[in-house]
Amino acid sequence: MKELKIPHLKSITEQRTFKGQPMTMITRLTALICLALSVMACSVNPVTGKNEFSLVSEAQELSIGQAQYQPSQQSQGGRYYIDPKLQTYIQEVGNKLAAVSDRPDLPYDFVVLNNSVPNAWALPGGKIAINRGLLTHLDSEAELAAVLAHEIVHAAARHGAKQLTRGTLLNAGAKALGAALQDSSYAKAANIATQVGGTAWMASYGRAAELESDAYGMQYMARAGYQPDGAVKLQQAFVKLSEGRKSDSLSRLFASHPPSQERVEANRKRASTLPEGKLYQARYQQKIAQLIQDQPAYDAEIDAIKALKNKKPQLALSHLDKAVKLQPADGYFWELRGHAWKMKRHFDNAEKAYSTAIAKNPDLYSHHLARGILRYEQGNKQAAKADLQRSNQLLKTPAASSLLSKIFQAENNSYHTQ
Repeated sequence: MKELKIPHLKSITEQRTFKGQPMTMITRLTALICLALSVMACSVNPVTGKNEFSLVSEAQELSIGQAQYQPSQQSQGGRYYIDPKLQTYIQEVGNKLAAVSDRPDLPYDFVVLNNSVPNAWALPGGKIAINRGLLTHLDSEAELAAVLAHEIVHAAARHGAKQLTRGTLLNAGAKALGAALQDSSYAKAANIATQVGGTAWMASYGRAAELESDAYGMQYMARAGYQPDGAVKLQQAFVKLSEGRKSDSLSRLFASHPPSQERVEANRKRASTLPEGKLYQARYQQKIAQLIQDQPAYDAEIDAIKALKNKKPQLALSHLDKAVKLQPADGYFWELRGHAWKMKRHFDNAEKAYSTAIAKNPDLYSHHLARGILRYEQGNKQAAKADLQRSNQLLKTPAASSLLSKIFQAENNSYHTQ
């Protein structure tokens, strides 16, 4: 695709003419758009074969995905570690689908997160996560394959790169337009219009990407030997959940993967054109047996979180007693116990609970952060320092960074007064 060229322009706020003619608000905006397009690269969508604009190279795409993968996991509960065999199983199913995708050489990785929200996501470069909360809503390996194949298409079709490109242009365009109109009486209205337009554009892009991922994901399923009808059943389950609205936690899933009867029918029509495959229902149920067994513990966890939000620590402890009895290995139950004891001002019990959480799962930032904050508030600054540093190593947060800054400042002041 040829690069669009325009005459050299000075700052848009300094030069008011274009090809010798006075620049109106519209022509200035047109010039800005042309300038943006002139620096855009033309690339081919590896899945659809269509020419598309992208400001993100494949190398940058891989780098972004790699850099965001661990922080994204940490901020959403960390890896589910109670049943390591489940992680292995999800990776195997994901690898099987990735091998028949349009970008089989991406450094794919598939992980189960210890999160009750029924959701799944993909980062640029093939970094894909599925929450244990979604696994319990699925009935077969074919439905699991529908989820993973859908996310694989997001990675293979460079949807993340396109999202970044659009976001970059929207931000740059909004700033440039604001500068161009800063002396205009229309500035405020233009700013609002830019924000609304950007939101609508991104929402439209999201729906298009979802439909594209449905279509090509079903092709990947068929290539890997799965029953494409699994994608139909998956969308039917989502529609049913959205109608019942069983939990506010479903909002995140429906925001990123909006269900509709239209998607159900589109998947059903597409499935009729694809070869038959396997559902692997019994195998899937056997693989998630631990999750099903522990579901009452996670239900109790949700009740405990609600109790803590309502400032009822004793009720939270009652729910957490049940959770711990059913599944004592989950560190987050113990972190929540620490929060409840802290709310009751039983600080020794709170520290013991946080320490137990760390012993159960030393690789989750929030356990270290919670104990570090408690120790800092109790005056044990050196012990707090170690906890907060470990927390920041796993996931840098403003809370840990702020307290560490205060600790370092106090140490520096103490050094200079000696």
